[in-house]
Amino acid sequence: MDTTELAQAPNRADLVARATKLVPLLREKAPWAEENRELHEDTIRAMAESGLLRTRLPARLGGYESDMRTQVEVLAELARGDGSASWTAGVWSISAWVAGLFPDAVQDEVFTSPDDLVSGIISPTAMAVPAEGGIVVNGRWGFNSGAKHSKWNTNAAVLAMPDGSHQPIMTLIPLASLEIVDDWHTAGLRGSGSVSTVAQDVFVPDARYIPLGGLIQGHSGHGSNADALIYRAPIMPTACATVSATALGLAKGARDVFFERLPGRKITYTEYADQREAPLTHLQVAEASVKIDETEFHVYRIADLVDAKNASGEPWTLEERARVRLDTGAACQRAKEAVDVLNTASGASSIYTDVPIQRVERDVQTLNLHAIMHPNTNLELYGRILCGLAPNTQYL
Repeated sequence: MDTTELAQAPNRADLVARATKLVPLLREKAPWAEENRELHEDTIRAMAESGLLRTRLPARLGGYESDMRTQVEVLAELARGDGSASWTAGVWSISAWVAGLFPDAVQDEVFTSPDDLVSGIISPTAMAVPAEGGIVVNGRWGFNSGAKHSKWNTNAAVLAMPDGSHQPIMTLIPLASLEIVDDWHTAGLRGSGSVSTVAQDVFVPDARYIPLGGLIQGHSGHGSNADALIYRAPIMPTACATVSATALGLAKGARDVFFERLPGRKITYTEYADQREAPLTHLQVAEASVKIDETEFHVYRIADLVDAKNASGEPWTLEERARVRLDTGAACQRAKEAVDVLNTASGASSIYTDVPIQRVERDVQTLNLHAIMHPNTNLELYGRILCGLAPNTQYL
């Protein structure tokens, strides 16, 4: 692959502008995606043709190796149009980033084209045992966003070692080798198509699995691009920054659609013929805007910290890792609060499915229930660190 691609990579302003241009299309296709529980082909094609699915791909494979702040701003823009499109693009980007940590020969096998898609799960809900030349994997991974449109899956598993110990690993498995279980019947982020995948005696060659502990600690690449800046970060700060961007974009999207419907709307059973004239509305939109600003603060703080650490090469402290989780939870909480305010102010007519804010409300609620993003879980984790206790998770 031509290694001059990095020099030709679009800058942040260009990529964000491309994402902004797609917002009307994403919003138009969002109802179809919700009904069919997967992204519309037009949505995927538009994101691919705009280069927005190459942001975290190694340069030698035709990717842009965009920094985290760029990635966050792009995904936030996409979420203004459709939270599911943003979320799935984020998962594809994280999974492509993970695939870039494998040996070059494996990367070349996975990315025959820079637009090939990789989905993935970091929860080790499968078991693996050694075999001649590799391992055999059995298990099931839920919440596998974008799997139906992907060629490969990055899947975490637990490898049983000959001495009786167990080692968490990350595997790369072709989707063709896995069973897809169409179980994604949910209230929110329906368009993400986060189905389950199942491995039944799937053989994985030695080259296609690496220790998960290395990904969590950082600086764990095995390929020629391992020294690239974007591969210096641990997986959790990388993933947290990525998925938090969707929460920010959903909050901004809620504000967009609220103000689009505002002119000429009256408040039923009151004397307000124009909702814009009501002091209550002034308070509501101001409160929501403050919460969106707070969401942006937390999301950008993660992204900027990842970029700063990548640039300096300095090790991550335990407090910094825990604060990333704190910022993720806080971003989700503030985004949901902002959407709740705007949804409440939208009136009974907003419950119709052709009004976007009802979908935004369900999508942001779904984000707040995610195990890595849950505000209460992350508050407790950070509080433990502040109180001098050890963290109760390895996912930092």
